[in-house]
Amino acid sequence: MANLTLSYILSFFAYGAVTPFLPLLVRDLGYSALFVGILLGVFEAAGIAGPFVFGFAADRTGNYKIPIIATYVITAVSVIPLALFVHPVLSAVFIVFFAFSFRATSPLLDAAATISIGKSGNYGRLRAAGSLSFIVMVLFLQWTPVLKPDGAANISFWIAVSSIVAIVPVLFMRKIPVEGDGKRRPDKSAGARFSRRIWTPLFFGGLSVIFLCRLAMSAIYTFFPLYLTEYMHWNVVGAMFALATACEVPCMFVSARLIRRFGPLPLLALSAAAISLRLGIYALFPVKACIVAVQTLHALCFGIFHPAAVGFIVESVPPEKRALGMSIYLSLGSGLPSLFGNALGGIIVERFGYSRLFAVYSLFTLAAAAVFFAIRRPAATLRPEKSPR
Repeated sequence: MANLTLSYILSFFAYGAVTPFLPLLVRDLGYSALFVGILLGVFEAAGIAGPFVFGFAADRTGNYKIPIIATYVITAVSVIPLALFVHPVLSAVFIVFFAFSFRATSPLLDAAATISIGKSGNYGRLRAAGSLSFIVMVLFLQWTPVLKPDGAANISFWIAVSSIVAIVPVLFMRKIPVEGDGKRRPDKSAGARFSRRIWTPLFFGGLSVIFLCRLAMSAIYTFFPLYLTEYMHWNVVGAMFALATACEVPCMFVSARLIRRFGPLPLLALSAAAISLRLGIYALFPVKACIVAVQTLHALCFGIFHPAAVGFIVESVPPEKRALGMSIYLSLGSGLPSLFGNALGGIIVERFGYSRLFAVYSLFTLAAAAVFFAIRRPAATLRPEKSPR
């Protein structure tokens, strides 16, 4: 358990260097907002494939150590030339390698964690440790006097260093037990038998809710840093991400209890409402005080959303296919919507500005709510296996 916690802490140091600052890195290469959106769309597209490739290897062997180490090494190696060589084709090539590896780190770690802790574990607490380290990293980068992340070279340096450091606890990760046929021992319970029927209408519906929420959130993850620096002329990207992440931590701690009480899908619907409100405030009230206040909604937008989405996958996918399930979530339920969101968002920002972007993307959450109400009765009749506590 201690090794898993340390793995999350160091992994999210890397996320703290990537999530707030990757759009700034690409923008600093001299590209327009439109092409920034295109490159970040390429990032998301390449990130769809990576989790499936690395996850397949982990599921086949039960050995998560080698795939996770490979993702960190490729991430560190690919981000340096991304910052050094400024050419549209080269930038696209390097960002493909970067995304292919970086996007696989989280689903592999989540899969290993949810299997290792079992039903009695609390995934939310592990993830909260990652959130706290994310806060530490972004605050450090916000105020460090050395190699400030205000340019592509410095940002790439911190991404590379944090990725290499994240390898350390993985070196001591134990192999998940396997049987002679190379597959993990399946749970024979009725819940596990049900969960093998993965591709059900309910599963598609739940993925659709996740897809639409993440599509709306792509406006925040990709364009909010640019909104702060270019529209608000306010250099507080790290501080705003740190504040938002701090608000998600308490919800991470209680997420297991909430999932057991209400189920993952109603919590996803609650997150959709919070995302809609947050985007609406960005669009209608571009005032610093409002922007600071609305960061607290990240408690629902992600602090509840992510554990609920993971809980939905855990209920739907058996342990021996858990890396595949997490890859489906991170790729089809996160990477694909971000791909579309980044490409479309770049066009909207270029032509209409940031306020219109946030207003339009808030509409996607209404579609998510519609899907939820369409599937909530089938969801209420099911009794799948419980999420990890």
